[in-house]
Amino acid sequence: MLTAIRNAFKIPDLKNRLVYTLLMLVVFRVGTAIPVPGIDVSVIKQMVQNQANLLSFYDIVAGGSLSNFTIFALSVGPYITSSIIIQLLTVAIPSLEDLQKSGEEGRKKIMQITRYTTVALALMQSTALGIGFFRSALLSNSVLNQLSVVLTLTAGSAFLMWLGEQITEKGIGNGVSILIFAGIVSRIPGGAIKSFEMLKAKELNSVEFIIFLAISLGIIVGAIMVLEAVRKIPVQHAKRVVGRKTYGGQTTHIPLKINQAGVIPVIFASSFLMLPNLASIVIKNEAYKTFINKYLTTQGTPGIYIYSLIEFLLVLGFSYFYMSIIFKPDEIADNLKNSNGFIPGVRPGKTTADYLEKVSNRLTLAGGVFLALISAVPILILGFTNIPFRFGGTSLLIVIGVALETMKQIEAKLVMRHYQGFLS
Repeated sequence: MLTAIRNAFKIPDLKNRLVYTLLMLVVFRVGTAIPVPGIDVSVIKQMVQNQANLLSFYDIVAGGSLSNFTIFALSVGPYITSSIIIQLLTVAIPSLEDLQKSGEEGRKKIMQITRYTTVALALMQSTALGIGFFRSALLSNSVLNQLSVVLTLTAGSAFLMWLGEQITEKGIGNGVSILIFAGIVSRIPGGAIKSFEMLKAKELNSVEFIIFLAISLGIIVGAIMVLEAVRKIPVQHAKRVVGRKTYGGQTTHIPLKINQAGVIPVIFASSFLMLPNLASIVIKNEAYKTFINKYLTTQGTPGIYIYSLIEFLLVLGFSYFYMSIIFKPDEIADNLKNSNGFIPGVRPGKTTADYLEKVSNRLTLAGGVFLALISAVPILILGFTNIPFRFGGTSLLIVIGVALETMKQIEAKLVMRHYQGFLS
């Protein structure tokens, strides 16, 4: 691994991308330390602690920006929600679907719509949080101070969206995923220190903590196995005689990953589950708040069971939804037919497309159930224990998935230039 890192810095383009990514992450971490003006941070910290059930995961993803109420307090939440909305609308609205299919130009227009939606959502969320839920933390109730808080939070979220896009374009990995990864990882040392302090003070059951560590290790190993598992569908190319030369005849394969969607369904599901809780901040209805606190919570019964079940179903559902967007069996079947390729025992054309869709659905079911279990089961474990390490299966999956994808991208660039990579 050390050799691969040294090799990475020998390649000018890869070195520049790695340095650029690291610099952007430094900018991100600096931003998580700049508080929003006009706010009493001590009041915010107390409120976040009291509402740990509602805001803990959001604060982890934001790298502690919410509890410290910094300019990046909203994190990339609005962008993720916007992406979900636009992708859902793409399936429902034919004009958006046509845009998505119209190549690079259409993709750019979709991205522009996503950006505008992100800013609109950031404005709504910053209003709900800044002058709604955290109103008591305002140092002044003047219109100018409220406007300053809302615009600062909105600008911070918009800047993170831009930062993510810049990392994707000029750095390594998917920018938004890298920012989420950095936010989660930055919280691990604090959680570990607090856990060991509680163990030392005998405030934490050592057996529970060992079981938690064992389960975490199992999740890491299992996640790597499932995220990397591939089913290879054999493809035979027919021989063609051109003049005196014979072309084709070779055997290749189509690699179908068990979990082709990666950790995107987990990120989507977690963001989706935050919406009812965020809505309770805006909706001034005690009956609704009581309902959410009782039936959609990660602590106490029956809420924790319902929350875990919804998390399970959402991850599974988003796995199928995202697969329908990124995997096109009809296009693969047409490409095979045009290149004189075929799957042994399967007729070319529609039969091939149906076969590929059938295999994909089975793999998605297996991969989706695994992802859903890893996301939901740790919620139950953490909900019934005293472990302060609030990094459940969702957080671990995101960290593992982003790390693997980023390493693969670096690996591809190393191998392309005849260097040994991380995974070689």
